[in-house]
Amino acid sequence: MSSASAAPAPRAASAGPSAVANEVLVGYVSGAATTDRARARDRAAARLAERVVPGAGSRGEVELLRLPSGSDRSRAIQALKADPSVAYAEPNWIYTHAATSTDPYYTDGSLWGMYGPGTTPANAYGSNAAAAWAAGNTGSSSVYVGIIDEGIQYNHPDLAGQVGNPLETANGADDDGNGYVDDVYGWDFDGNNNSVYDGTTLGVTDDHGTHVSGTIGAKANNGAGVAGVNWNVRLISGKFLGAGGGTTANAIKAIDYFNGLKARGVNIVATNNSWGGGGYSQALGDAIGRANSANILFIAAAGNGGTDQVGDNNDTTPSYPSSYSHANVVSVAAITKTGARASYSNYGPTSVDIGAPGSAVWSTTAYNSYSSLSGTSMATPHVTGAAALYASTHPGATVAAIKNALLSSAVPTASMAGVTTTGGRLDAYAALSK
Repeated sequence: MSSASAAPAPRAASAGPSAVANEVLVGYVSGAATTDRARARDRAAARLAERVVPGAGSRGEVELLRLPSGSDRSRAIQALKADPSVAYAEPNWIYTHAATSTDPYYTDGSLWGMYGPGTTPANAYGSNAAAAWAAGNTGSSSVYVGIIDEGIQYNHPDLAGQVGNPLETANGADDDGNGYVDDVYGWDFDGNNNSVYDGTTLGVTDDHGTHVSGTIGAKANNGAGVAGVNWNVRLISGKFLGAGGGTTANAIKAIDYFNGLKARGVNIVATNNSWGGGGYSQALGDAIGRANSANILFIAAAGNGGTDQVGDNNDTTPSYPSSYSHANVVSVAAITKTGARASYSNYGPTSVDIGAPGSAVWSTTAYNSYSSLSGTSMATPHVTGAAALYASTHPGATVAAIKNALLSSAVPTASMAGVTTTGGRLDAYAALSK
């Protein structure tokens, strides 16, 4: 069991989540010896694939186990749970990003998600970030955000200089002592290397991670493309989504990577989590709990509904990771430029917190390009950007203070009434005064 705050009790999972065949995540009780863990693995005829979370203090070890080909995973999980050294055993779920494709950029009216009712151009349902800029609030290079996603094109004209780990240099050494050599821009947990931008390698374009990064922190007034909610924020990549999606094990490692950087003095205020699709995971919930203890917000996409792309009620059909109820989680729904809840956007009167611009959102994409994407994936970075903007004007603010500022300043919106906890949409400028 983690030393962080206990994870919430699981709710019924969404129908049909995918998991990696022949793999199981196992969390052991605190103090379980090497022989205890070996005995448990033997019960399921499993072998150790890797140690995902090392045991420390009251925190038990978490291992990824590999089963023989063709094994009955459910039976193996039950065998593992029967061992007294096992706290829990669960599938290694697969997650995907929460975006759907649609088709420069601020001055021509395309970047509606940054506008507000009194800005030029204007849109009453935008994030009102432009009003914050007009008041002199454009972010801070001392504030960092973790992008848990696909990779980031860190040399994109609108992102160059915005992405990087301040404790690391490219010298073949582990400068920050976190176990990752030359994690200058972050780490690729899917490929287990420091190449966070792979172009189209293995069919992954890194468009999605680059897109959310631009919404949070694209540069402004550089004569190129778009502007992010923050013009001066710093971003670090925790790439875990690959050609086949991403696994629970790699998501946990990405979360703990940022927890570790925070412990080493990097001012990470939030992670952006525009992904979902797996079932409930105790191990993932524990990692989010450790982020809460580290004073890092976990801002997550509410989800894009089922296979019919019609929004689901997360109160009754949870969408993970946004449905974890830890105090640092902010769950984000998507609204359109007319203020409607996007038809695909999940909702939940007690489980989804706030709406934000998510349809036809222009931002940076791979190969120095710009694209319009839609999804709760696109709504989430507007909220993450607002959190970073608040942190830049309120140094040292706690997770609770930032979350309260974002939610208490939400603008009442008919489409969000009764389907989110706030009944409203993001106002990045109003949040600054909370």
